[in-house]
Amino acid sequence: MPVSPSRKFRPMPELPCPADSELAILRVLWDREPCSVREVHDVIAATKPVGYTTILKTMQIMAGKGLVRRDERHKAHLYRSALPAPRVQKQLVDDLVERAFGGAAAQLRSLLAALEEKPSRGGKQQ
Repeated sequence: MPVSPSRKFRPMPELPCPADSELAILRVLWDREPCSVREVHDVIAATKPVGYTTILKTMQIMAGKGLVRRDERHKAHLYRSALPAPRVQKQLVDDLVERAFGGAAAQLRSLLAALEEKPSRGGKQQ
């Protein structure tokens, strides 16, 4: 049975935008993957108090959403990001532009340009 062109080249469905806690986990994975839950927990817990089981549950939920992939061949399951950082970052920016600027990316560019012209709070140019 031949495949119709509309079914053949269907774009990948958008994954949900990661929550802040999920994004923190993705950052660790992008830097160090593959990682066990313990490794991810140790990195995140070094900067903010968080329980091991919280990281474990969040990573299990992320696997269910398709944000991470779990390799169960080892005693300690190893996780990898399912998506490259630039794709997730683009999705987050697209979401911001839509929600905060009504889809007008030019407004975001203007705001960013204005922010770059102003000194930061500490008086230093960034």
